[in-house]
Amino acid sequence: MSDIRAFDLNLLRTFDALIDERSVTRAAGRLALSQPAVSAALARLRSALGDPLFVRAQRGLLPTPRALSLAEPVKRLLKDVETIVRPSEFDPASAHFKLSVSASDYTQRVLLTPFLAVLQREAPGARLAVRALQGARLSGLIARGDLDLALLTPEEAPPTLLARRLFVDRYVCAMRRDHPAAGGNLDLDRFCALDHALVSPDGGGFRGPVDAALEALGRTRRVAVSAPSFLGLLEVIEQTDLVAAVPERLVRKAPNLVVSALPVEVPGFTIIGAWHERTRHDPAQRWVRRRLALFAESLDG
Repeated sequence: MSDIRAFDLNLLRTFDALIDERSVTRAAGRLALSQPAVSAALARLRSALGDPLFVRAQRGLLPTPRALSLAEPVKRLLKDVETIVRPSEFDPASAHFKLSVSASDYTQRVLLTPFLAVLQREAPGARLAVRALQGARLSGLIARGDLDLALLTPEEAPPTLLARRLFVDRYVCAMRRDHPAAGGNLDLDRFCALDHALVSPDGGGFRGPVDAALEALGRTRRVAVSAPSFLGLLEVIEQTDLVAAVPERLVRKAPNLVVSALPVEVPGFTIIGAWHERTRHDPAQRWVRRRLALFAESLDG
């Protein structure tokens, strides 16, 4: 036979079993096949290779010189094929890889930055490229491989991406420690009478989820400052008499701020990790996604 495309490579497993066992019966047991199936495979091998390969002897099958010459090459080939098809074991401690992550400044602060200590300890060969959220460009960037992982809300995620829930957050009211309203009872009337600041990622917006919740009660507030990021918002409320509704995780350890419950019910939000189908089975990225999710769970403990 001269055309490899016409050769059934599964026959090599039969040959390997026969060269070891020297018996059709024992080879059939090893391969979990019937004796007629092994005999049929041997017949196909003989035809394909142009040699009897095995002849019957008093104590089983006797390999021909051609069969003996093929024994080691076939074993090496089968071992190589097994290496190819067997999932590779991933060792984060010795692996070297780069991961590109898209996240808001909020998610960077409450999740990614503390997660860096885990990466440095458990995967010292990892390199992390953090980029701002990409909005409408996100789907194309992930599809092209320019981004590996996006940390965002389900509403922001393109429906074509795979996703995993990381954590849930809720809004609280924050103000500087020596604010005139700090320490008092922040009821709805007082809350609405204060001047507010909020985050407008697209810039210039003066309306957020708190305004929708107040509107449902027939109430309003005055938003005096619109900041482009949560970190910028924290600076604003630390240095002024403005108050803000902010994610609770963002201000859990803010030493210069006082935090209280909002006097109006405002829906919280979920942060997920989203990635493309093409990286579903990549061992490094699978490890990072799983480890990040476990780390996010530990922050609630």
